[in-house]
Amino acid sequence: MLSPERLALPDYEYLAQRHVLTYMEDAVCQLLENREDISQYGIARFFTEYFNSVCQGTHILFREFSFVQATPHNRVSFLRAFWRCFRTVGKNGDLLTMKEYHCLLQLLCPDFPLELTQKAARIVLMDDAMDCLMSFSDFLFAFQIQFYYSEFLDSVAAIYEDLLSGKNPNTVIVPTSSSGQHRQRPALGEAGMLEGVEASLFYQCLENLCDRHKYSCPPPALVKEALSNVQRLTFYGFLMALSKHHGINQALGALPDKGDLMHDPAMDEELERLLAQVPGLVNSVTASPEASCLPSRTPPRVGSPWRPLHHHSRKVDGESDGSTEETDESET
Repeated sequence: MLSPERLALPDYEYLAQRHVLTYMEDAVCQLLENREDISQYGIARFFTEYFNSVCQGTHILFREFSFVQATPHNRVSFLRAFWRCFRTVGKNGDLLTMKEYHCLLQLLCPDFPLELTQKAARIVLMDDAMDCLMSFSDFLFAFQIQFYYSEFLDSVAAIYEDLLSGKNPNTVIVPTSSSGQHRQRPALGEAGMLEGVEASLFYQCLENLCDRHKYSCPPPALVKEALSNVQRLTFYGFLMALSKHHGINQALGALPDKGDLMHDPAMDEELERLLAQVPGLVNSVTASPEASCLPSRTPPRVGSPWRPLHHHSRKVDGESDGSTEETDESET
């Protein structure tokens, strides 16, 4: 049954809003790269399994960063995968450095840029040294804001700098490239870090930015709520307020509430099924933080979401009892 949202939009607008062409192009590229294997099972089955993986959010595992950040759904899927795979870090109470968290990110996305990890760590650490230890939950919620709203925050940083210098923030150019090469965030001077800007004026500029921004941005009403109790604020104080805001986390929809971050039996079962499909990931999750964060560790590369399923199902099909229970479980 078609949703009311689908019926309210012309076909081309709905396809663009859902980034369907992005997934079709990626599916075709993988189809061509693996055409010899696919010829044994059929194109229809390949597309079925590909789009099932997109719906389940597993399509971003071990993919290049340009694909991981290509759509809002991909970003949400990556955030959720990072939380699922390394939630044990938080459950064990381990504290890691920025470089160690970056190694964990690279286990899921080999070319994940260090710059984004550094920006997320700076939200937590503020003026502290970048080699300080951070809890998993603090880093995760800061990383969520930085990663999902990356382009928006680059524009916010420029607005903040303009307000500090007395310039007109309306002259800020909103980034329009989706290539993943984000503009370098302006360096915030020590005076700007301590002094801050007037919260009401800052919000007015952000409201105008949200109206014209082409990328995802937090709901303006929730941003206003996050700033309602302060008269002045610094840039990183603003980012910290976003990362701790319950409503913004719910609106984004990638992570549970902070109180439920470590407690989810159903998620533990799903994690076990995921690890069973990727044996190379088991050691990285169950090992100590020091062992799992070695820079020399090379994450496994999965070129296509359907390939392990085919190999597994072919083995089951050859068994005499005809059972499909194991195959069905591996495809969930």
